[in-house]
Amino acid sequence: MTQTLSQSPAAPRRASTRRTKARRRGRVARPLAALLERPALGRYTDHRGQTRELVAQAGACGSVLVVDRDGATLDDSRLIAHLGADEPPENATIVCTEYLRSADSDSCRCRALTTEDACTAPFVEDPETGAADAPVASETQPVDKRGRRYSLELVHAEMSIPSLRWCTTPEAGAARREQVSLRDAIAALESYEPLLTITIRALSVHAESTQASTTILRAELVRVRESPIVLNRLLREAVLHRVARGELSMSEIAVRCGRVKRDRKGNESGETSWLARRIGVLAEGGHSAPTPWIHSDVLALIARSGLGIGPREVEL
Repeated sequence: MTQTLSQSPAAPRRASTRRTKARRRGRVARPLAALLERPALGRYTDHRGQTRELVAQAGACGSVLVVDRDGATLDDSRLIAHLGADEPPENATIVCTEYLRSADSDSCRCRALTTEDACTAPFVEDPETGAADAPVASETQPVDKRGRRYSLELVHAEMSIPSLRWCTTPEAGAARREQVSLRDAIAALESYEPLLTITIRALSVHAESTQASTTILRAELVRVRESPIVLNRLLREAVLHRVARGELSMSEIAVRCGRVKRDRKGNESGETSWLARRIGVLAEGGHSAPTPWIHSDVLALIARSGLGIGPREVEL
């Protein structure tokens, strides 16, 4: 593989204090703007012998999208990184350097670039991107498969002030509401959005409030973001899609992941029950329903070894 890349520093740099203060005063600095004028940030030849290039494209609110695309057709764009408007240009070089280290392997490729990427600013929890101006309550409340609606509400408990918590109705149309954790709400919807966005905006609005407590909700957000346990819905869809098309069987996928069982005659086959439990098709022992969660390491194993795709293609 051949690679070309501009000079890179040793580590990412933070935006300067002057630049941050300028943003707060309304003068948004654009240190990344120079990247948009460059024809390419780097180039390499992939495992198929095709030339690909890394380029910078304009994003929302002065941000920059670092994209991997076909050098000849300019198609098949993949999102490598989404840099905030106040990040120094050197960070783009660092990202490209790390990416090119394994760019000859098809499994390292990132997810496809979408039209929403160009319209979304990174770090939505930053009040300066407009999150603080958004209302706490959403006109469209998320609804799970059982018809239960979810909304953020101020709940009175043992504290002297109400606490901002996620609530849901036990069943469609019920008047009584129950508190649920952010993680449980995500599990019920099998989707991180729009729950995360609504939560981040609400925490931003109540950041300085003395009339409502956000301690529990903030802790729940940190737990979801930092947990290695992730949703398995996209992985399940990918596995079932391959099986339905006859490309692979559940047994073959399990064998590729090293999960093999033997019958009395010594014949080997894949441990399909293990795979079914991991992707949320079969319930774990002692549980009545399949789990919507999977450890990120196991997700990566099934994606890479079992399906031959990159983990990011099946991560929500």
